[in-house]
Amino acid sequence: MAATLYNPFKQFQFDSDICFLTGNKLQSEEESIQVFPVWMMKSFQLEDKPFKMLDENLVTYKSLKLPCSITAAEAIEQMERVVEQSFEQGYEAVKQLDPLLLFQWMTKIIYGVVFNEILAGIRQQKASGQDMNFSQALAQRFTNLHAMLQSLVVPMEFENTFPFSLVVVPVKNAPDTFMYRDEINTLIFSIRMKDFAVIACLQDNATNNIYHEDILKVIAGKTLHPIQFEELCARYFYSAYLFNRLPDYTYLNTPQKVYVEPMPLADMSMKPIFDHWQNKTYGQVLENFWKPWGLTLFEIIKNPEHPISFLVDEAGEFVTDIARPLN
Repeated sequence: MAATLYNPFKQFQFDSDICFLTGNKLQSEEESIQVFPVWMMKSFQLEDKPFKMLDENLVTYKSLKLPCSITAAEAIEQMERVVEQSFEQGYEAVKQLDPLLLFQWMTKIIYGVVFNEILAGIRQQKASGQDMNFSQALAQRFTNLHAMLQSLVVPMEFENTFPFSLVVVPVKNAPDTFMYRDEINTLIFSIRMKDFAVIACLQDNATNNIYHEDILKVIAGKTLHPIQFEELCARYFYSAYLFNRLPDYTYLNTPQKVYVEPMPLADMSMKPIFDHWQNKTYGQVLENFWKPWGLTLFEIIKNPEHPISFLVDEAGEFVTDIARPLN
């Protein structure tokens, strides 16, 4: 019998008595897991810290949960244990992690946030008596993300390329640093802690890494100052916004495993895969990411053709001397 995947978006099935990952009926509402790993929340005292939802409502990190069967929870726990051990050791261990494992770990968190956003939307819809307005493009993105997350419980092979871009870099962080960001519309994720940081575009077929290959060559083998990482992060978050394709995949179910193959991103219009980069908009993203250092948009784009950079100097060389605090 061929392996099959569960699609909660088909019937829009988001109930507390159905496992978020497998679709199996749960025995009790106690069968649930945290969206953010318990070890991470404890390490950085996140449990009761505020987490802002899309509707501007503030909840706590520990209030974000997923209904989850015992079997799926065991698979997730096994994955999280490996990631926890690597994160505890730091950059050298994290860069050795299987990229697919890191993808699963990040996808579980960002999909967990998506799941809770959908539940909040359903509650609002019931209260207002209006229909749930859900973008078909977002539904397609989330369906594919959820399908790939099932690689935790269903044997799965990604053909030709992984569906994601992943960057792991060493960073000279201040002690007890914890910086998490996500953007669920573009499915990009970043985390900065200990002596490393990670950026992942979770559904771009590795195109953002190709887009940024010049800067990745410049920083290869270098330890970044936090302000440099935030600049790199801003570049990725902005390019994820400029990425104008809606990736799709074919899933071949066989008795042994599910084969996942990306569809070509090129379309009949021959339009570039990324929209035109605009320095003013990029400067606004940078201003937000550089808030800890207080740089204004005016300072950042004083020269509109060349926004300020702490990553590269005017000759395109890596900047090594930065007199800024390790925020």
